[in-house]
Amino acid sequence: MRIAVDGMGGDHAPKEVVKGCLDAINELDVEIFLTGQKEKLEEALKGYNFDHTKLHIIHASEIITNEDKPVQAVKQKKDASMIVGLNLLKNGEVDAFISAGNTGALLAGSLFRLGRIKGVDRPAIASVYPTSKGISLLVDAGANAECKSRNLLEFGLMGSVYTDKVLGKENPSIGLVNIGTEPGKGTPLVKESFELFSKTDFNFYGNVEARDLPNGIVDVIVCDGFVGNVILKLTEGVGMTIMSMLKEILTKNTKNKLAALLLKASLKAFKKNLDYTEYGGAPLLGVKGAVIKAHGSSNAKAIKNAIKQAKVFVEREVVSVINKEINRIGDEENGEPT
Repeated sequence: MRIAVDGMGGDHAPKEVVKGCLDAINELDVEIFLTGQKEKLEEALKGYNFDHTKLHIIHASEIITNEDKPVQAVKQKKDASMIVGLNLLKNGEVDAFISAGNTGALLAGSLFRLGRIKGVDRPAIASVYPTSKGISLLVDAGANAECKSRNLLEFGLMGSVYTDKVLGKENPSIGLVNIGTEPGKGTPLVKESFELFSKTDFNFYGNVEARDLPNGIVDVIVCDGFVGNVILKLTEGVGMTIMSMLKEILTKNTKNKLAALLLKASLKAFKKNLDYTEYGGAPLLGVKGAVIKAHGSSNAKAIKNAIKQAKVFVEREVVSVINKEINRIGDEENGEPT
């Protein structure tokens, strides 16, 4: 499996990205193509022993930063590490591409370089969402702030395929985020989307309220990117606050510290369930290629798991299955197979 990784993308690049790639070639059957400024990548590789036949540096002179305007950066920085990686994927030189860089630029670059799967109106970001039952998948997590009902239907379909093929949940349930569970509640967008889902053979659970999401009420959580990003950020903030409060309580006095020792294994498992590095990254669903957006603050562990995730994405032929399923439900204009 050949996987390209943006060596300059993310808060801890290239050091953590490089280490994650090295861990991946030692543990997984993959060949890594690391894109970025050659001198900086070679410096980060110093001191490591690794199989040089499994890691290749592809020089890219420019870097797309988080401060860059996405579309402008994609058009002007044609030799950026992100763009070079996407070109490798477009040309068939690699099977997947991973970047922890600018999310907007990765989405724009993927659309410009790879294009959309036929029948998909808008690609979406699918993010793993930790729950008390394990994990759910949130689609869209921030790519599309304004949507049509057809878009939400496609998000549900693509999320269902990914959850089945990559996360291993057969016939996953799909829930539509709303302010109430009744079919008649919500904005016109949500009401129209509910009607569309109800006419499909998807495993549609119905409307779900935000308070039920952490309980794992459904496997695939569907909403527009604005709502999805708010849900993610709020959940992340609440999780961090809870962990901080627990730490303060458990270290307050000797008695509490002893209790913490007894609970150490359970607390470790709890923290692991909330740790984004365990899940790798968020796939861009709907583009013609396997593209994974790793968290901006990804460490080596997160990069390695993103590579593992990309490998499964390709092996399970997610893009091909989405294409087949989109064709099955028909296009937006006439509802007939595309």
